[in-house]
Amino acid sequence: MASTASTGQPRGEGRGRSRARTAKAGPARPPAQPVEQRPRRYMVAVLPPQQLAAAGIAAQPLDMATLEKLLEGEPGVCVHRRVPASPRDSTTAARRMPFPDIIVAEMTYEQAGALRRQLPQLHLERDRLLTYSGADRPADRLSDPALVMPAGEEIDFTFLVQDTDGRPVPNAAVFVTGSGWPAHAVTGAEGRATVTLVGETPETIRSVVVRPQDGQWTARLERPALSVAHDNLVTLHSLSETFPGFPDQQTFGWGQQAMHLHRLPPTFRGGGVKVAIIDSGAAADHPDLRGELNDGVDLVDRRERGWTVDTVHRGSYSAGVITAADNGCGVVGIAVESLVHACKIFPNGRYSDLIEALDHCIEAEIDVVALGLGGSRPSPLVAAKIDQARHAGVACVVGAGDDGGPVAFPGNLPTVLTVAALGRTGTFPPDTSHAAEVFGPQTGEGYFSPRFTCHGSEVDVCAPGVAVLTVAPPDDYTVRDGTSLAAAHVTGLAALALAHHGDFRNGLGRQRGAARVDHLFQLIKSTCTPLDLGDPHRTGAGLPDALRLLGPALAGIPELPSEVLNLLDRLTAEMIQAGLLPSAPTPAPEAATAPVLAAMPPIAPGPGPAAPGQTAPGQTALAWLAEEMRIAGLLVEGPPDPLE
Repeated sequence: MASTASTGQPRGEGRGRSRARTAKAGPARPPAQPVEQRPRRYMVAVLPPQQLAAAGIAAQPLDMATLEKLLEGEPGVCVHRRVPASPRDSTTAARRMPFPDIIVAEMTYEQAGALRRQLPQLHLERDRLLTYSGADRPADRLSDPALVMPAGEEIDFTFLVQDTDGRPVPNAAVFVTGSGWPAHAVTGAEGRATVTLVGETPETIRSVVVRPQDGQWTARLERPALSVAHDNLVTLHSLSETFPGFPDQQTFGWGQQAMHLHRLPPTFRGGGVKVAIIDSGAAADHPDLRGELNDGVDLVDRRERGWTVDTVHRGSYSAGVITAADNGCGVVGIAVESLVHACKIFPNGRYSDLIEALDHCIEAEIDVVALGLGGSRPSPLVAAKIDQARHAGVACVVGAGDDGGPVAFPGNLPTVLTVAALGRTGTFPPDTSHAAEVFGPQTGEGYFSPRFTCHGSEVDVCAPGVAVLTVAPPDDYTVRDGTSLAAAHVTGLAALALAHHGDFRNGLGRQRGAARVDHLFQLIKSTCTPLDLGDPHRTGAGLPDALRLLGPALAGIPELPSEVLNLLDRLTAEMIQAGLLPSAPTPAPEAATAPVLAAMPPIAPGPGPAAPGQTAPGQTALAWLAEEMRIAGLLVEGPPDPLE
């Protein structure tokens, strides 16, 4: 469905109903060509001999150089690049199958099928486009425009978008939904946009959503009385009307307060922990991000500093939540002293780009990765790469997805921590698009599961993902929705845990590996506040609580002799057995990698090291027991709580 953005001309000027245009003088255009189907992009890898033998496939060995030459000589096949295996794979693979080199090539479906039949020692899978995890679409979601688009005449609605001072708001997206497929346009410099729909009348328009680029709240109009004779004025309210003194006065987001992050002492800043954001880069010149981004990689344009430019803005949104500077103005991040890498794969990010970004994380020894993205189909190669990253000590925190359906890939893998979005009434004006996401029952505090969040048994926790205040390139602020922002909250908390929780500062907890990743995830889940929103598949273990997670570190519990620790372990076990305490948190078991099609069986992980807490088991038990007793009001002696 066509949609047109006005450039501020008077209505009807320069536009006819036939959409005729006066040809501009210039060089002659080349002759028209018939529209053909695009070729498909594939990832091609050589199966190792041991996998071929296990599958009973008798085939000659094939090296990557021979494969690349073969593909380049095939008519109609276009080789894009080769993705080499991470050099660190040999140090982390142990008894696992090594990750293969990959060739990314375009070919037809028929060519891919023929290649697989001729060379059974190859693994081929689609290099699919990834989608953003960001709920930036209107609440009315339809699946197929061909099924709902009515026949009839076109109708135009022109909108004038202004702020409360009467100034035009450029670059605001205007979505209009009628009885059929929604259409949209973007305001020009004078704040005007014209939206064209087919087969609609003013009476069939169900809603209008205006989403500014930055600085203001969205506006949502239900059953609007629109006119085709004059401009339809929409007034947007500034964020400073809701947040007094903002942005000159620094503001904590409601999500940080819900997770009790604002109650942590100022020394808890995530220093030394490496965090990566795999998304669209990050605006390194934003006042709140300047000096906060330490490194990165540009896998879109392959420029050395390309990761510092974010044309999509979504990576910057997550960066604001995680690491915005504590400079007294704007917003402040959760782990402001963490070392943040921005891995740019959007726009047009594909599975192969995600694999390369994860390779960067393995090479750079990243501790926690925020993944605000998803795919329409599972990828065995991506699943194997995430498992390789886990064994290298890289913890992947993934947004569940934003289409309101089942959890998207890779959030449905057992090797990641999957985060659904959570909202809270009273944190946004009632006439905004955020209000349209309220869904199902609410808690007494106003928490709700938004309509857009994906859900399922794979959801581990839920976190703030509705009306999240964050940075907006180049130098402003915005309020956004999405599970990518929920994942950013948990990523920041994970960085704090790795920097300040005793289990990760002593003994085996400092050793990189799958056991450390699993223990981190289990600690986060075991210290959540459960939420009853009618469906546990929308909330998982609940809302992570920074005070519960980091309580032992706040209490400053000292090291104790081993005999005392053993006695405390016995006491804790007996209290659990007697039903006086819930089961103590334990590291999650090793999870097998998803199979790489039928030709590539799952790689069974080797036995990992002992859980970090096992170096001083009573120490962890004492910290956990003391925190549970303090929460229950049973701890009357001991060190004072600095937060009270």
